[in-house]
Amino acid sequence: MLMSMTGFGRGESSDDTYNFTVEVKSLNHRYNDIIIKMPKHINYMEENINKMIRKRVRRGRVEVYIDLKYINDNNVNVNVDIPLATAYKEALENMRDNLNIDEDININHIIKMPEVVKTERKKDDENKIWSCLKEALDEALNNLINMRCKEGEQIFNDITKKTMNIKNMIEEIEKRAPIVVEEYREKLEKRVGELLKNQYELDENKLANEVVFFADKSSIDEEVVRLYSHVDQLFGCLNSNESVGRKLDFLIQEMNREINTIGSKSSDIAISRLVVDFKSELEKIREQIQNVE
Repeated sequence: MLMSMTGFGRGESSDDTYNFTVEVKSLNHRYNDIIIKMPKHINYMEENINKMIRKRVRRGRVEVYIDLKYINDNNVNVNVDIPLATAYKEALENMRDNLNIDEDININHIIKMPEVVKTERKKDDENKIWSCLKEALDEALNNLINMRCKEGEQIFNDITKKTMNIKNMIEEIEKRAPIVVEEYREKLEKRVGELLKNQYELDENKLANEVVFFADKSSIDEEVVRLYSHVDQLFGCLNSNESVGRKLDFLIQEMNREINTIGSKSSDIAISRLVVDFKSELEKIREQIQNVE
């Protein structure tokens, strides 16, 4: 089933120590581009996160936002540099006395000084924290995929309908092509007759040669065959479980090339109108597949 490249998913997981909230947003992109924003002290998990996402999302820009809260935060050590604090206190007192400032030095002045108070987080249990994060990420990806599938189903229905319209147009063009040659013969014969004013005998061989030359020059058989082939491949892609966005884009380009050739070969008004309608419908499909994974 076709899948859209746009979607959003959210997941949350907790244990006795960690609480993870994960939000995943995907947008249109030519390749598989993953952007992860998370607390710096768990950056070592980025590779695992990337692998998990790439298994589920094959194309599109994926933005991941990870929030971590500690439920029982006993993993932080607070260290006070007493010698440094003492040095700051003495320096402040000296500055106060020299500047004749009538103010006492208190702890609030010292604690604001650089490097006096340092917090250091104890090393997390990597397996435990990954287990909690993985659960939240998995939930977020499931919700993301569900949204992408629902939108993909709508795109599938729309492209299928438009592709059937295109196939019907190809059939009309194919039926019209031999009629164009016959009409050309009749018009040519009539025109030559008018010019000769029936005073001279019409050379049937020369007339036939001219009609054959016109038929060969305006033949669109190859283009029609290729268009049918492209339509069949397009239907095949729509029903594939693979990532088909790029292939669909290529097929649309090739179909546009073939219909342009038909338009340039044919001088028939009916076929020209079909070519215009065909290109209009093809452009609508092209716009849709820009959002297909």
